[in-house]
Amino acid sequence: MSRAHLLVLGGDIGGTATRIIVADDEGNVHARGTAGGGNPVSHPETAADAFGEALARALAGIDPRQIGAAVVGLAGGSALRDPVIGRRFDAAWSRAGLAGRPDYRSDLEVAYAAGTDEPDGVVLIAGTGAVAGTITGQRLDRTVDGHGWLLGDDGSGYWVGRAAVRATLRELEEPGHEPGFLTASVVHRLVGQVEVDGSRDLRVRIVHAVNDRAPVLLAELAPLVSEAHLAGDPVATSIVDGAAQRLAVTLDRLGAHEGPVVLAGSLTRPDSPVGNSLRNRIGRLAAIRTARDEVAGAAWLALAAGDVGLAADPQVRNRLLEGADRTGQR
Repeated sequence: MSRAHLLVLGGDIGGTATRIIVADDEGNVHARGTAGGGNPVSHPETAADAFGEALARALAGIDPRQIGAAVVGLAGGSALRDPVIGRRFDAAWSRAGLAGRPDYRSDLEVAYAAGTDEPDGVVLIAGTGAVAGTITGQRLDRTVDGHGWLLGDDGSGYWVGRAAVRATLRELEEPGHEPGFLTASVVHRLVGQVEVDGSRDLRVRIVHAVNDRAPVLLAELAPLVSEAHLAGDPVATSIVDGAAQRLAVTLDRLGAHEGPVVLAGSLTRPDSPVGNSLRNRIGRLAAIRTARDEVAGAAWLALAAGDVGLAADPQVRNRLLEGADRTGQR
């Protein structure tokens, strides 16, 4: 395929959203498609359908034969080894009119590529879950954590949400104790009650409300902790600091490394209390980069697969990242 007609496809498949972009060899983003969560671990029955839906939306009006390279970042990618799930993803790809198979890459790799073009470094993703890894030659070399809500993901959104509920229950157990900002927020969110009392009935209702939901949905409570922290709630501040400390430990477990540290995920952003605390802890030890749109990182890796020289052009890279940012805002 000639350079003039090269299109690349980048994909970012996560637990809450599936995103696809199509870009050309100058870094211009031509199309974008989105759908629901496509992580095959958390959504084994519907993940491939979400992938197919996002592909169809992104490729509407585009000849799929123009796609010269494709990289898809995938959380829970090990699930594709399951023959049933793998066939479903292959079928979704074929239905979109695409030949071959995309290069499925770790979500850590595409997040790293969205933060820097340096070949070697470290990346940490902290959103609903938490995982870190070392990158060598733009390929994942080693990982730490990412073991899921039950066994790990220390400092993640799930960890923060669970800590918030645990702190709320403890506070409600204290006789005569005036509930703080965080406790009131958690009670209202989980059981819809404005007035907070220390009754056993309220605690039982909270426990039932949590157990009636998928455990990872506790991550939805993480923004309440941020709000309470900004309001000066000491319990929330303790949780924020605890999450940042655990994420810093996760990075530290990777050992000495060369290159920058790329931070990705909602909890690591500079405007997140956890992200701010984390950056203060590690900022003197490493050059920190912030991942932009991970789907752009995947497209950049696809461009590198098609033409290394083009991918190395900083103008092409910047145009691709900026274009993905703009399409993400629509």
